[in-house]
Amino acid sequence: MKSTTPKVLHTVAGQTMIDWVLDAVEPLKTDKLITVIGVGAERVQEHVGNRSSFVLQSQQLGTGHAVRQAEAELKDSDGVTLIMSGDTPMFRSETLQGFIAEHERSNNAVTVLTAIANDPTGYGRIVRGEDETVQKIIEQKDASITERRIKEINTGVYVFNNRLLFESLAKVQNNNAQGEYYLPDTLNILRRSGEQIGAHTLQDFTESLGVNDRVALATANRVMHERINHQLMVDGVELLDPANTYIDSTVNIGPDTLIEGGVTILGKTTIGVNNTITQGSRIVNSVLGDNNVITSSHIEDAILQNGTTVGPYAHLRPAAHLEDNVHIGNFVEVKNAKLGKDTKSGHLTYIGNATIGQDVNIGAGTIFVNYDGVNKFNSTVGDRAFIGSNTKIVAPVNIAQESITAAGSTITNDIPEHAMGIARTRQTNKEDFWHHMPHKF
Repeated sequence: MKSTTPKVLHTVAGQTMIDWVLDAVEPLKTDKLITVIGVGAERVQEHVGNRSSFVLQSQQLGTGHAVRQAEAELKDSDGVTLIMSGDTPMFRSETLQGFIAEHERSNNAVTVLTAIANDPTGYGRIVRGEDETVQKIIEQKDASITERRIKEINTGVYVFNNRLLFESLAKVQNNNAQGEYYLPDTLNILRRSGEQIGAHTLQDFTESLGVNDRVALATANRVMHERINHQLMVDGVELLDPANTYIDSTVNIGPDTLIEGGVTILGKTTIGVNNTITQGSRIVNSVLGDNNVITSSHIEDAILQNGTTVGPYAHLRPAAHLEDNVHIGNFVEVKNAKLGKDTKSGHLTYIGNATIGQDVNIGAGTIFVNYDGVNKFNSTVGDRAFIGSNTKIVAPVNIAQESITAAGSTITNDIPEHAMGIARTRQTNKEDFWHHMPHKF
């Protein structure tokens, strides 16, 4: 990956690859779940937490060597062992359940999950005998020219009889191009000892996609977003350009919401019904109710109730809270502020550290001056107040309900109910000034 981040902690559609794998495995109700960690072990273990137990592979000597690190935990257990890679985020639980059921029906010593690849380059090939039984799996680097033409590939997912797994692993050698202990070599060992080797072929090749570089990561993201978007549309969300709409798996969206192309929705975002979200919008970890219109705007860690209109080019930052029918217009920024229902701020305004009542009009160019360079302070604006254009509200102040600020004022003191606050220099006109200018325009 050419990254300081361990490979399995790179994200696909909002979740790390290891989380996708764990999500697929957990519904199988395993008796024991073990993650073999190596590169970036501490970071991976910290991220996974109590979702799994861990064993350490201190030297990376191949897949067979990796599985042997779990021998002390598993060797005396009966039953079947499912083995997967942490960099294969696309597998569905249903696929794994069907795979395990096939293994148990067929009485195999091991069953390998295979797929048919249009371009098998880089994958281990499945070599079958004349009777179609699996003879061996050959890695790309060790394959002959004929074997490289095989399109059936190893997905890296296996189900083993647990006791036979560790018996055969003890016999694996590292006499190959990489000098590694390959897990697939156990198949040939088991076959020679008279055990039955089976294969189960995937219906959807994209599930088998592994991620070894940024190109493959982009492919995995594309496939996962297609899967997510398909389900959203089935559930009643209207995506005008799903190929260019990027929605995390952790997002919930209600029916009749319309989303244009070029929209990104991330994290623990929840969006209700009948919303419209236009091109260029980005929404992160936010809650939107119903009937909102978001036009080319950025929203992060915010709450929008119902019937709000935002944008174009507005920025709602953490702890922005818009009650029903609030309007936030172009080039308005809101942070750590609550705006009551029917309040409007149409243009070129910063609202920070404020509690604003209902049906307030906030004029263009208003700034809530909330920061003195050391601390932030809060201001309040009462219901039906009128904030004139180009007002500077220097916190902390309280502007009472149904009061007014004159345009261009710098408000540093409280304004009582029904009063108008004016804080600006009185205009002076210099008569006949034009003729006294040294250079006329």
